[in-house]
Amino acid sequence: MDHVVTAILGGGQGSRLWPLTRDRAKPAVPLAGKFRLIDIPISNSLRAGIDKIYVLTQFNSASLHRHIAQTYRFDAFSRGFVNILAAEQSVKNRDWYQGTADAVRKNLGRLNYTAPSEILILSGDQLYFMDLAAFVERHRSTKADLTIAVTPVAREAASGLGIMRIDHEGRIVEFVEKPQDPEVIDRLTLDRETIDKLGLQAEPGSLLASMGIYTFRPALLDQLLAGTTTRDFGKEVIPAAIGEHRVFSYAHYGYWRDIGTIGSFHAASLELTVPVPQVNLYDPHFPIYTHPRFLPGSKIDRCEIAHSILSDGTIISASRVTNSIVGVRGIIRRGSVVEKSIIMGATGFSTARDQPAETPLGVGHDCTLRRTIIDLDARIGDGCRLVNEAGVEEADGDNYAIREGIIVVPRRAELAPGTVI
Repeated sequence: MDHVVTAILGGGQGSRLWPLTRDRAKPAVPLAGKFRLIDIPISNSLRAGIDKIYVLTQFNSASLHRHIAQTYRFDAFSRGFVNILAAEQSVKNRDWYQGTADAVRKNLGRLNYTAPSEILILSGDQLYFMDLAAFVERHRSTKADLTIAVTPVAREAASGLGIMRIDHEGRIVEFVEKPQDPEVIDRLTLDRETIDKLGLQAEPGSLLASMGIYTFRPALLDQLLAGTTTRDFGKEVIPAAIGEHRVFSYAHYGYWRDIGTIGSFHAASLELTVPVPQVNLYDPHFPIYTHPRFLPGSKIDRCEIAHSILSDGTIISASRVTNSIVGVRGIIRRGSVVEKSIIMGATGFSTARDQPAETPLGVGHDCTLRRTIIDLDARIGDGCRLVNEAGVEEADGDNYAIREGIIVVPRRAELAPGTVI
């Protein structure tokens, strides 16, 4: 793995995750109370022994840069690094990144600087644990030019994913991005013979979807991208490679979620709060690395808490919290009820001297929060009711937004006491 380089795609503007991406890039969105989305692909790489990592960023990347600079520091005797490759203009190029493939193309020189044996391309907005060393070894054992990580999905999910058909060796012979035609989906469906020959953990009638995770032979990546105007891997690069080159699949059966919308972020987060989640944050073999903080433990006073995650520095007083996540330095005051919600916490503790006439940081007294996301450093006044009783799916208001029925209070926003949404 010493000769492998990882490129993590930081994503575009992240409009579907707004307002969480109003002030930050998608990979910088807080996750599971104390992590950031970018920690997932970086941790997967480091666990595999791959420590030459580039993160390709473009929009609102200041907080992401700061997090990476503060977190991933290697000692003087290591050749490892986590470097930011931000979109930039040059004499030869006056454009920003125009898509995933364009972002990689504009950084081919840097990715090839150490003459890697393979270039591993990961997404910066997915939640999963994967043995990337086994992924690379599969690529090498098949003498592939390109290997794509795939996962079995049900037929109803096919229209939103890149779907492929493989032969009895696991070689990809057809790839269709987000197929809509039922006849095309029928053609791509797995049959019993293929499942048995490859030993796939899938049911007949299911399909193989691309996870957006690739291992490339560097020469092929250069050939497919250099001198072209292609913008997207799924729509352009992958279909062009199939048939002309050795393109193989690598089956992943573990947990995997693509976090592209407020709804998917909320659902994936709450899945972590169940007693035995599909992705185990407590597995010693799959640690998630993040910025170390020197914070006191959680302080809980006369509370009822069930199926929830409480992070460092949390203070909760005489409240009920169920199926929720409370992030670092999160505060919930007396008499409040929090259900199916994500409270991201704060970037610092506050004192009476800091805010003599303001609504305090965190959640006030006697509040009710149901299916909400409270971003960092938000202030929820006493007696607020954020419950969306009318069942509104999409709305924008003063200091809040509703997306897919979920109430989102943006970073540093303030809701006056008694606010009802």
